[in-house]
Amino acid sequence: MLRITSTLLFITLFAVACGNQSNKSQNEEKAQAESQKTANVAAKNILFFGTSLTAGLGLEQSEAYPALIQQKIDSLNLNYKVINGGLSGETSAGGKSRIDWLLKQPIDVFVLELGANDGLRGISTDETRANLQAIIDKVKQKYPNAILVMEGMQMPPNMGQKYTQDFKETFSLLAKKNDMIFVPFLLENVGGIASLNQKDGIHPTKEGQKILAENVWSKLAPALK
Repeated sequence: MLRITSTLLFITLFAVACGNQSNKSQNEEKAQAESQKTANVAAKNILFFGTSLTAGLGLEQSEAYPALIQQKIDSLNLNYKVINGGLSGETSAGGKSRIDWLLKQPIDVFVLELGANDGLRGISTDETRANLQAIIDKVKQKYPNAILVMEGMQMPPNMGQKYTQDFKETFSLLAKKNDMIFVPFLLENVGGIASLNQKDGIHPTKEGQKILAENVWSKLAPALK
């Protein structure tokens, strides 16, 4: 009788152990499947559309602020992919012509950084505003659910007080009109600081780009989480 009882106990313990092992394996397989499922979900695209400031002129593209924002995104395991659509010398008129090509790919977040070259050329703020609005309209028409971000820009005072003020207000007015996340001044704490700009005094250094990334990230991050 004792031998039978011991045998039954052994069989019971063996069955429990196998059951636990089976459940463990099933749980591991389930976890792996969920992980694979997440990995297979296409990343949402963030398009940074702008000038040489966005392109990172004079630096490696990995040092430009959009790439630095991608690093922040990756560190938080957020499912977003940054696309750097910066082009040196781009004006708002040039951007209006170029945007259609970039919108051929899905866009979930659109970050607009254009107008600086308009200002340096003294282009009418009315013209700049109209071009930027046309770009925004194209994005909204094709991707109505996209998150929109406006990066503000400012001109030095030698452009004249009225022009400088009108130029600055262009970005805030467009951001408000189109319900965009607003970065008041992309070059905040960088513009005019020699140590944070390259020899041309216009384009940020590697350290300057880090500050640009912080300026943008502080406004963008809450919309991605």
